[in-house]
Amino acid sequence: MLKVAIIGATGYTGLELLRILAKHPKVEVTCVTSRQEAGKKVCEVFPFEDRFGELVFEEPSPERIANKADLAFLCVPHGAAAETAKALLEAGLKVIDLSADFRLKDPRTYEEWYGATHKAPELLSEAVYGLAEIYRDQVKITRLVANPGCYPTASTLPLIPLLREGLVSPEGLVIDAKSGVSGAGRSAKLRLIFCEVNEDFCAYNVAIHRHTPEIEQELSLAAGEELRLNFTTHLVPMSRGILATIYATPRTRDERVLHEALQNFYAQSPFVRILPPGEYPRTAHVRGTNLCLIGLKLDPRTGRLIILSAIDNLVKGASGQAVQNMNLMYGFPEDLALESRPLFP
Repeated sequence: MLKVAIIGATGYTGLELLRILAKHPKVEVTCVTSRQEAGKKVCEVFPFEDRFGELVFEEPSPERIANKADLAFLCVPHGAAAETAKALLEAGLKVIDLSADFRLKDPRTYEEWYGATHKAPELLSEAVYGLAEIYRDQVKITRLVANPGCYPTASTLPLIPLLREGLVSPEGLVIDAKSGVSGAGRSAKLRLIFCEVNEDFCAYNVAIHRHTPEIEQELSLAAGEELRLNFTTHLVPMSRGILATIYATPRTRDERVLHEALQNFYAQSPFVRILPPGEYPRTAHVRGTNLCLIGLKLDPRTGRLIILSAIDNLVKGASGQAVQNMNLMYGFPEDLALESRPLFP
């Protein structure tokens, strides 16, 4: 059995990891940490947790973690993850970081967008960006995975194949994305309480969202040239889900060519599904799953390509993708413990 630790196990991504790993036949969670709940059993804080309910939340000590686990999932905020990852790697563990600390390859870009000096810049060149469908072979042999952000997952999976094949222009890309409230984390914030979000729909972090450079980095690699795009995020009064609407300029007027390019690219990827022409994804159809559903429409009137993708921000956008990466790292079937069907309705 693979022994794993979840650092920051009381947040939404940590809880989602417990939910998924409870079904994993090859994994035993041997360590969970939480500063706030240290000393309590998991079942005391979350009575629904049975398989790992007797585990006791600990303070996040790299030394103790290293004695209990082979792999650590880091579910802590950016800034805190880098130092912990460095200590765990030095102790011989493998690490999957769900924060943003290792996603950006240029430490200057990290400093610009996150307002802090990177605490382990020497590891940036080693970290593999964990978009499993794109970097599957690299994930298999690394010891440090930078798990992608939720918005970048929904935004890049539809575009990377089309940019690689030159079927869309890298210029003039627009991504309009909406997320459920859980994307902001579990800590209490005034703007996220029920009365603030219910019956409301708003944009936030307009032109300054921290996922922007991550999306541009990956799409630039796919296009073979540096690109810039417009990325606007919105908060929707629902718990889970992301729907990204992407506008691009196609280099073909044949919608079938674009559709087939995506189908062929993801033919061997169990979690990316290209919907038939005329069908478009809904967040309700991916809730609780590791799926990414993609639909597209070539607008004959404007000549613009409209692509829509939907994911569950806590699963494919975070913990599910982390488990998918873990499966690849240890030679397990890629979809092991991730076969859940959507919670619909």
